[in-house]
Amino acid sequence: MFTAKDYALPQTLEEAWETLIARKTNHIVAGCAWLRMGSKRINTAVDLSEAGLDFINDTGDTIEIGAMTSYRTVEKSRLLQENFGGMLSAAVAPIIGVQFRNTVTVGGSVFSRFGFSDFLTPLMVTDATVKLYKGGLVPLAEFMEMPYKKDILEKIILRKEPMSASYQNLRGAEADFPIVNLAVSKTGDVYKVAVGARPQRAVLAPETAAFLAGAPMDECTIEKAADILTGEVPFGTNMRAGADYRQKMAKVLLKRALKEVWGC
Repeated sequence: MFTAKDYALPQTLEEAWETLIARKTNHIVAGCAWLRMGSKRINTAVDLSEAGLDFINDTGDTIEIGAMTSYRTVEKSRLLQENFGGMLSAAVAPIIGVQFRNTVTVGGSVFSRFGFSDFLTPLMVTDATVKLYKGGLVPLAEFMEMPYKKDILEKIILRKEPMSASYQNLRGAEADFPIVNLAVSKTGDVYKVAVGARPQRAVLAPETAAFLAGAPMDECTIEKAADILTGEVPFGTNMRAGADYRQKMAKVLLKRALKEVWGC
């Protein structure tokens, strides 16, 4: 649980930024879902609910998702269901329950870069860019490697492109965090593969993706790609699973994802 001495509800991003940097212990709280998982003492909790960041907009070439957009909104968005193979909406739809999905925000998951995120891993295989209030536009893959620094995530910008895509995950029970998850996208002959809940942050698997480009869509390709994947992506151990188990299950998830992407 967390405790906060003061509470701020800024109406603009500039007001939110000034409040955030006023003291080291001031903190963005967003939907508060993930803050409840740990123990944190906050001086001023900065709530972005009134800062105009709850939206999903079609700009023509891109789709923009505001940081305060809930998982439930992502799940129900016809725009997201009709783009990116419907993968982003499908990825968040099974998470716990509607009440929880109404609370969790896109920005809370993306800015925190949680390893267990069901949203980040499929997001990694799109052409996504994050817009930070001070940091500006940063490609998502680059943002995932950056150290934490005080800033405000404004939105995620996704370039629209025709793709086949699949998100797969393994969990011990429906309400658990994933033990390991994986996403694959295919645009023309270009593949992207990402693995998350390793249990570290989601990462791309460029060697696996390069092998798949132009390779025949058959069982031999699937087996070889699975071996490449587990050779290039490191896995770790935590209370949910060991590294060896995650590695083996990642192979299974890749096989399922490729078959779905190929329409097998």
